[in-house]
Amino acid sequence: MTDTSTDRRAAAMALLERLETGASERVDANLTDFDEDATEVILGFAFSDVVSRPGIDLKTREMLTVAMLASMGTASGQLDFHMRAALNTGVSRQEIVEIVYQVAVYAGVPAAMNAMSSAKKAFAERDG
Repeated sequence: MTDTSTDRRAAAMALLERLETGASERVDANLTDFDEDATEVILGFAFSDVVSRPGIDLKTREMLTVAMLASMGTASGQLDFHMRAALNTGVSRQEIVEIVYQVAVYAGVPAAMNAMSSAKKAFAERDG
């Protein structure tokens, strides 16, 4: 790996850890099990190249990510993570509720129902 790749990976891992304590280690292990370059390639692109851009604050990016993943309806594990990350970046429960309502209008009730389940899990974990 080049120094640039190492820096990119480190930046991605730091941002992931900011979203949820312990996530960087879990995700790195999962991706490295697939291929030793997967963390740098996938997380480097997602978190270092895109999510770290200065044009939108992290809280807003998490709100957008929750809305997009909920609308897709096919990424429940990612949605669960980003529901927690949204809460960790300052998104309120009420804002998540409003996102889910917006999903119902534009992506359909089934997608919103899945998002509600994910939100309820995140809320329950937050409540301890």
